[in-house]
Amino acid sequence: MALVKRAVALLTAMTLMLELIHAAVYKVGDSAGWTTSGNVDYKQWSATKTFQVGDVIIFEYNAQFHNVMRVTHAMYRACNTSAPLATYTTGNDSITIKTRRHHFFFCGVPGHCQIGQKVDINVLRSNQMAQTPSSVPSTPVPSAKVPGSSTSNAFSLKSLFGSIGLAMFLINLEALLC
Repeated sequence: MALVKRAVALLTAMTLMLELIHAAVYKVGDSAGWTTSGNVDYKQWSATKTFQVGDVIIFEYNAQFHNVMRVTHAMYRACNTSAPLATYTTGNDSITIKTRRHHFFFCGVPGHCQIGQKVDINVLRSNQMAQTPSSVPSTPVPSAKVPGSSTSNAFSLKSLFGSIGLAMFLINLEALLC
């Protein structure tokens, strides 16, 4: 029975590690951030990304003029600010994506959502392929410069935790088999 418990614990740890290894950090709107100025097309921005569970979405904005509301699809479509699921107001909000589905956000300041300050973060199931609309360029828009980031469009924890995770797996496997 102890061997079964160890095996389950090991599999659980491996699953969590895999989610973390593939996590990326995305700054919404890249260098422009979360704003109404600069004509940022957040629909196009999100269409060029492949979001996964564990990714971190950063909203950077001037907190005197903007906020971030997480809302339902119906609220997103109508720009309805009456009952958000969550509201963020720091000006530097980090949100970790924990589920595979659409995550809808907009600015709750009157008029901002209506002029396009809203974004749909779609985390696809692993068997779905991301489809890029024909109007979106095939080259991803460069992401924010995050300390330690590579030249890809997001900061990946894979390089940081990949070797450590493999070593931990091998050590646990050896202990499990002994």
